[in-house]
Amino acid sequence: MTDRPRLTTSAGAPVADNQNAKTVGPRGPVLLEDYQLIEKLAHQNRERIPERVVHAKGWGAYGTLRVTEDITKYSRAAVFKPGAETKMLARFSTVAGEQGAADAERDVRGFALKFYTEEGNWDLVGNNTPVFFVADPYKFPDFIHTQKRHPRTNLRSATAMWDFWSLCPESLHQVTILMSDRGLPQTPMHMNGYGSHTFSLWNDAGERFWVKFHFKTRQGHKHFTNDEAVQVIGKSRETYQEALFGTIANGHFPKWDMYIQVMPEMEAIEFEKKTGWSAFDLTKVWPHGDYPLIKVGEMELNRNAENYFAEIEQSAFNPSNVVPGIGFSPDKMLQGRLFSYPDAHRYRIGTHYDALEVNKPKCPVHHYHRDGEMPMGLRTNPDAYYEPNSFGGPVEDPSVKEPPHRYEGEVGRYDFRSEADHYSQPRALFQMFDEGQKSRLFSNIATAMTGVPQEIVDRQLEHFDKVDQAYGDGVREALRHAKTENAGVDTSHAAE
Repeated sequence: MTDRPRLTTSAGAPVADNQNAKTVGPRGPVLLEDYQLIEKLAHQNRERIPERVVHAKGWGAYGTLRVTEDITKYSRAAVFKPGAETKMLARFSTVAGEQGAADAERDVRGFALKFYTEEGNWDLVGNNTPVFFVADPYKFPDFIHTQKRHPRTNLRSATAMWDFWSLCPESLHQVTILMSDRGLPQTPMHMNGYGSHTFSLWNDAGERFWVKFHFKTRQGHKHFTNDEAVQVIGKSRETYQEALFGTIANGHFPKWDMYIQVMPEMEAIEFEKKTGWSAFDLTKVWPHGDYPLIKVGEMELNRNAENYFAEIEQSAFNPSNVVPGIGFSPDKMLQGRLFSYPDAHRYRIGTHYDALEVNKPKCPVHHYHRDGEMPMGLRTNPDAYYEPNSFGGPVEDPSVKEPPHRYEGEVGRYDFRSEADHYSQPRALFQMFDEGQKSRLFSNIATAMTGVPQEIVDRQLEHFDKVDQAYGDGVREALRHAKTENAGVDTSHAAE
């Protein structure tokens, strides 16, 4: 005997022989009664859960949020108490690629954060860009279809991508960011993070404020060009995992400064009159001159996961996970994600996904959710399985009641696109670029348009012209140059 633990089945029964299946004699067939063999084979068949439909390829680590400033006049959330330190988990990801995709591909990066606060988990599920391609959740499944594989060719389709974007000019802001230098960060540490959506904060006095969350990297911004990325991918498809894991393992802990932009609740109406767009439009940013960044604290990542599958792959981030002092807004895309994210986790991981160790709150949990598949650690009073009850079950706490939202209006399906300004913010961004940045933007777009039918290209060019004539002309020249270089090269697969 040794001091090593004894091997058991998942039910705890000791295993005498883990080397040989039970058979009829040394040459005979395997018996169905060999439940230990069946358990091993059945578990192996289930060692992979369905990958995420979006953000499938990801990299994560644990860390700490330290609050260095006082924003309690905006929010009563315990996580924002001056001096508070909250343990957290971060997961970075690409949007379009599958789990086996290369890390160094041009794509929007997910920037998901889970804060284990004393009042429950707060999840901030954002991206490395402050805006997104669409502003209405009705269009989100359609957009994601264009980023995935064509049903017939099983290849990524540049035609589908540009066809959708050219028919949805609200995407121009995000497309410009994606095709710029910042569309291909070198590592997770060298990019910013944003909550992107408009959320809300509320304080002890019951006052509500609209808010946007920002995380500014202290490591500086580093990006690959398309040509550099090709060379990197040729050497390794796992460069983000290598960089994040290796950096933390070597004792170098990346940091981000956390900021918020704050808008008084009733100012949203005046904001729309002044700017021509809604404060809750995910395709727009709030001007920093009107709503300056307010420092909150710093986020540090300082511990790698011990088991990637259990702690990163099974991690589940929900924008619906908020705590007293943090709330939602009329942001259409946010409203859609409040349902779609937890619903995706229930499908992908299971009914009780939030009871897994990585997702479990660090504070006490009491609820009346019962049964379903794998109710892990669900220990409740057997007589108190409904509410209200007379048997000592958990009860509501009116002290954490959120102030009411001031929503009004007629219910209907409203077309905001025909009235919205889709061009001024991309114009401001484009005009900030220097000549080198513009040149790379034009080249990246031309490369991404390889094989796309001319009518779709022309429709997209009209949008670029409306942003800035130099934008459209620059892409045209890059397309002419790319056409000359690619003469004789078969790119027909890209047009599917």
